[in-house]
Amino acid sequence: MSKSYNRKSRTHASRKAAQEPRVPAWVWLFTGCVLGAFVMFLMRLSELDPVQKVAHKSAEKQAPKAEKQQAKPSEPRFDFYEILKETKISIPDFSELQQEKGKEGEQQSPQEYILQVASFREADDAEQLKVELILLNLQAEVEKARIRNGQTWHRVLVGPFTSRSQLAAARSTLVENRYEALVLKRAPSTTQ
Repeated sequence: MSKSYNRKSRTHASRKAAQEPRVPAWVWLFTGCVLGAFVMFLMRLSELDPVQKVAHKSAEKQAPKAEKQQAKPSEPRFDFYEILKETKISIPDFSELQQEKGKEGEQQSPQEYILQVASFREADDAEQLKVELILLNLQAEVEKARIRNGQTWHRVLVGPFTSRSQLAAARSTLVENRYEALVLKRAPSTTQ
């Protein structure tokens, strides 16, 4: 009769596995954390220059001496007050300022700003854009322009604006509605 030894080998292997002590998971976790912290410490240590290491050690030794020196704060010294006393400033009269302002105003010619939103070959396209801009509460108009080769283009203009704040408000409205505009500066027109 044949005997099976297979059963004994299985029981022997399972007994051997049951007898070996297993390492708990928290031990592996703790070991990994300690190892990672040590590696980080070594990396930080390698970043420091030897000069910094020596300076850091000497700073720790001199810290008690510095605390004693800081106990006696010295008064700050400001030279501004002496310089201010020595400086003389002449203030012009109010009438002189108004005269200078009037002269500058006469020299500068008044300017008006216009935003060119688009330019079309067809008048119908320009009129359609003009209507869209009027619906955005902008003062829009179409202007015909002849270019060098004799073609006629229809410009869609918004404005005129006499101040930069009005120009900025109109330009922000155009940008919010996805229109890009070109800023033009020219002398004010008398036909308004």
